[in-house]
Amino acid sequence: MSQVIEIKINESSRVPKYKQIVDSIINDISKGKLRVGEKIPSINELSESCYLSRDTVEKAYKQLKEQKAIVSVKGKGYYITKTDLISKINVFFMVNKLSSYKMMIFNSFVKALGINAHVTLSVYHCEESIFIKTLERNLGAFDYYVIMPHFKAEDSNHISSTPQVKEAIEKIPKDKLVILDNRKIDINGDFGAVYQDFKEDIYQALNQGLNNLLKYDKLVLVYPTKTVYPYPQRIVHGFTKFCSEHQFDFEILNEIYEDMDLDSKDVYIVIEENDLVNLVRQVRKKNLILGKDIGIISYNDTPLKDLLGINVVSTHFKAMGETAAYLVLNNKKEKVKNVFEYIERNSV
Repeated sequence: MSQVIEIKINESSRVPKYKQIVDSIINDISKGKLRVGEKIPSINELSESCYLSRDTVEKAYKQLKEQKAIVSVKGKGYYITKTDLISKINVFFMVNKLSSYKMMIFNSFVKALGINAHVTLSVYHCEESIFIKTLERNLGAFDYYVIMPHFKAEDSNHISSTPQVKEAIEKIPKDKLVILDNRKIDINGDFGAVYQDFKEDIYQALNQGLNNLLKYDKLVLVYPTKTVYPYPQRIVHGFTKFCSEHQFDFEILNEIYEDMDLDSKDVYIVIEENDLVNLVRQVRKKNLILGKDIGIISYNDTPLKDLLGINVVSTHFKAMGETAAYLVLNNKKEKVKNVFEYIERNSV
């Protein structure tokens, strides 16, 4: 037997009748009036009881199925399904990797949204196929889609998008889309974004530390090219722009090698933490004084780098999550460049 549900249709409202049906049923689920497994009226039953066309009710049920709120069982009818997806705001949050930095963004986003939101985290490991399949499975099931677009090309270099990725993202209604971290993707329409400008960010940050850098002879960027999760090449472009503009001798390495020939008056800008640890260990082994004989700047800040007194160039991860939450909560379509800064400590 079907559960009795009350659908109140406001004839004078500009909200489409099918949407009023959807909102009414979701409201009943969120209040506990409808529970998982309960049968609801058929399309014919509801259209007759509410004096609505069958097409209107069918459209409402189709949307409820897309939102994973109901499921149809052949020969039996319609039943309530996952109520954990029913909340004031349901967000699908896609990250390319589970790093400490990404989790800082995610945690600050969830905290800023508050208790009236349900956020589902998905990791696609910079793989195009995983991203597309995951997104297609979840289209229509959420109120917002927050996406960090970072992918790995066939040559293992970083790319922001592919034609297939762009096609998949274009299927998301733009009023439900927020692009995070990397805006270098050609998406049509008006949507929200909180992004880094990888080239200009490092260029401007190094300019902030120029006075200290001038006491060194050479700048060395340690930019890994053989890594599971590649970094945007625009970091290299911003670094070379800075060095050329200020006439620094510079070099780009793939990694910190064992038994490096560490010359005095070099500054190393290190992206990966393994390279940072290896470099600091060698500096200490050779009895070099950090911040005097040799300089180190790390990319992306952590509490440990603060404790060790390592200078950093870094985006503000907490601010990125908070700004994304602001866009969602206020239904904004703004494009916001995230804060990026040079933090002076004792290593340059």
